[in-house]
Amino acid sequence: MFERFTEGARRTVVLAREESRRLRHGFIGTEHLLLGVLGQPQDRAAAVLEGAGFDLVTARGAVARLLGAPHPDVDGAALASIGVDLDAIREAVEASFGAGALDAAPVPAKRRRRIGAPRFTDRAKRALSLGLEEAVRLGGGRIEAGHILLGLLREGGGVAVLAIREYGLDPAAVQQAVARALAAEAA
Repeated sequence: MFERFTEGARRTVVLAREESRRLRHGFIGTEHLLLGVLGQPQDRAAAVLEGAGFDLVTARGAVARLLGAPHPDVDGAALASIGVDLDAIREAVEASFGAGALDAAPVPAKRRRRIGAPRFTDRAKRALSLGLEEAVRLGGGRIEAGHILLGLLREGGGVAVLAIREYGLDPAAVQQAVARALAAEAA
């Protein structure tokens, strides 16, 4: 399937992988694919979401809230300006719980994979497959970033769609707007 990806779709997957690493996840889920689309603001599909105010930073915050993780864009300088010293917090935690207590938990040896190759979740695989269906349905043989977004929206049950809904956007309306943007691009 990846041989049918345009440069933008390939970039979406590369950015999704980077977002997964950034969040210290051992997988690529729908949320990472969404962030990969939004990491390309020049793309028409990303522009649809950004036009509604749902940009990369907003999406990262929504994903972090939904997954119960700290916001990945925490700015140490901003926290320092209000008296929060991240280094002092780390030192205090490590003094109580040991060095590296705040680092990601090690992956058990039998679950380790080669470094840099997280697997796609079943939902992410389904979204990519649905993206291919969208490309064919819309009359193209190549999969673009917008088709991946349409696949995420059609899949409907992943963190990506939850984040879009949490922001107050209607996934069906976003789907229609993205399809229109892709049709306008093809014309």
